[in-house]
Amino acid sequence: MLVLGIETTCDETAAAVIERTPDGSGKILSNIVRSQVEEHARFGGVVPEIAARAHVDLLDGIIDRAMREAGIDYAQLDGVAAAAGPGLIGGVIVGLTTAKAIAMVHDTPLVAVNHLEAHALTPRLTDGIEFPYCLFLASGGHTQIVAITGVGQYVRLGTTVDDAIGEAFDKVAKMLGLPYPGGPQVERAAAGGDATRFAFPRPMQGRPDANFSLSGLKTAVRTEASRLAELTPQDISDLCASFQAAVLDSTADRLSVGLKLFREQFGAPRALVAAGGVAANQAIRGALDDVARQAQTQLIMPPPALCTDNGAMIAWAGAERLALGLTDTMDAQPRARWLLDANAAAPRGYGNTRAGF
Repeated sequence: MLVLGIETTCDETAAAVIERTPDGSGKILSNIVRSQVEEHARFGGVVPEIAARAHVDLLDGIIDRAMREAGIDYAQLDGVAAAAGPGLIGGVIVGLTTAKAIAMVHDTPLVAVNHLEAHALTPRLTDGIEFPYCLFLASGGHTQIVAITGVGQYVRLGTTVDDAIGEAFDKVAKMLGLPYPGGPQVERAAAGGDATRFAFPRPMQGRPDANFSLSGLKTAVRTEASRLAELTPQDISDLCASFQAAVLDSTADRLSVGLKLFREQFGAPRALVAAGGVAANQAIRGALDDVARQAQTQLIMPPPALCTDNGAMIAWAGAERLALGLTDTMDAQPRARWLLDANAAAPRGYGNTRAGF
């Protein structure tokens, strides 16, 4: 099965072709990603209108390159998948409309993919993991712990009640004057800092639920920064290191509770899986390894390039759904908001800025 995947939910324009074999294994034939970081850097964050226009300008060429690198033509495709949400609605419209056009012209099945489901299923492409497993999804707009029990079968065990982890990293970077994108800048500054200099809180630690909260921690960073007459490079490194240490401790505690809830409801997970752009943070990867070891399960993390937004994850999610006979009509709608667990209540603030996707 050959599937073209299109990703345009935020500031990466991406397309990929994957091959899924009858035994359920997969192979990436091409995976082209064009980041728009330069276009948004001077604004300190993603500007939706600029992102949408860039997708319009770039997408056709990226799809053409993905098809050429895969060495196939459109007639060979078994399906066309596009991220139909959640995300910045202008970009989602661009990608989904393009996928519909390709599907119509070449009489190929269409799959409208939930971007979060694509993250959730990526480890089945990279590591061939079987269900059920526990997913820690951490990105600029999401922080969730989810039980993955099958394709389309997701139970949210915990979520953020305010800022997502990636969002908190970006905001801390901005308040400390670090350039965009902020998350990697905080990680880089933290490497040279003293994580014990500032005693930041560990939000939600010890609670019986598996939810996250980072707004108070972010405020604590701002308070400490404002007490310093003038921030030196070492002050910034120490603030970043102390902030990151607090995030790691809180994350480890929340995940331990999430894994406990998973075992109570679904038995032992086959793995703890981390996905999303924040999972590319090396310090967070180390903390997750400790959590998995203590929970006596394995940690699976896709390569960093497949943790951030890309077309291969969309193509793979499309292939997984196609294998079950799940396709969509040309009436499929783009969605700015789309919960992974349809039965879960939307978190407070869902739909606001980056936290809405």
